[in-house]
Amino acid sequence: MAALAAVAAFKRCTALPLSQFGMSMHPRLLRTFLAVARHRNITRAAEEVHLAQSSVSDQIQSLESELGAELFTRSKPGLELTQAGQTLSPYAEEILMLEDEARAAVATTVGHRAGSVGIGALETIAAIKLPTLLSGFRTDRPDIDIRLTVAGSGDLLRKLDSGEIDVAICFDQGWPDERFVRRTIATEPLIVATPPGGAFASRKPDLAELASMNFITTEVGCVYRGLSDKAFAEAHVDAPKPAAEVGSIGTIARLVAAGAGISLVPRLAVADALDRGEIGEMTWPGPTRTASLVMIWRRRRVQPPALRVWLAAASDHFAPARSVDGRPRRATPSPS
Repeated sequence: MAALAAVAAFKRCTALPLSQFGMSMHPRLLRTFLAVARHRNITRAAEEVHLAQSSVSDQIQSLESELGAELFTRSKPGLELTQAGQTLSPYAEEILMLEDEARAAVATTVGHRAGSVGIGALETIAAIKLPTLLSGFRTDRPDIDIRLTVAGSGDLLRKLDSGEIDVAICFDQGWPDERFVRRTIATEPLIVATPPGGAFASRKPDLAELASMNFITTEVGCVYRGLSDKAFAEAHVDAPKPAAEVGSIGTIARLVAAGAGISLVPRLAVADALDRGEIGEMTWPGPTRTASLVMIWRRRRVQPPALRVWLAAASDHFAPARSVDGRPRRATPSPS
């Protein structure tokens, strides 16, 4: 929240000429600074901001002179942020985001456009949960542009953090980051995806026996892997050593269908394969029976109007989430 306080102070300062305060921290300098911080390289940063390398160096020197501190040091891998640079980075991001929001709000006020919303989702969620919602939203609000990005959970959070998307829709891993608001919009049952043919129909293996079987998982860092490892941990059973680690949930479904192993996943993730009869399913016997589907967005003092409209529409679209005991419960209320 310190960054938000700095933005408020910055706004108060910029109500008067910056020169009165001895300041010239122009947004273009901050954009250049963040580009260099991302790439750790002057050449690649110059390509991003469409400037000559010498201009990028001049802008960084100007910013360092204004702040009275070095922002980068040189190392073998590339440029590294100093402690002062690390301190500046979140403030620069907030200031630039506030500038973008201000421009969008003014454009909306004078009727140029209602704005746009960048939505990021896991592939399965985009294919199964979003088509009806997006179609209805575009019909109801043709004045709001929708940009849909499909990516893995790690990429979605990075894009949300950098401002490339406005809201991410994915399964919850409980990321403890106060910069973001997280709202539960649905819960999905956890199942053990099994080969077809009812191999587990007559006898249900217990947790220890399941853990000894060939499990197919996604790679470390993927939300599905996190959900699986967490479910085993909460059952006080060591997660099995994966028989195979793959890059997508679709590959998991195909390997399970071929008899290569079993997998612990939210049912939604393999719903198509289940509907086609390519794989079977068994209820997960552990204490954690569901996975939460969440929307995550950046916490702001002023929420962009288009994003507010989208969040309201999405919340209305999804049925009330159900708790583990089956009783309906409302999606978690959230601040802006």
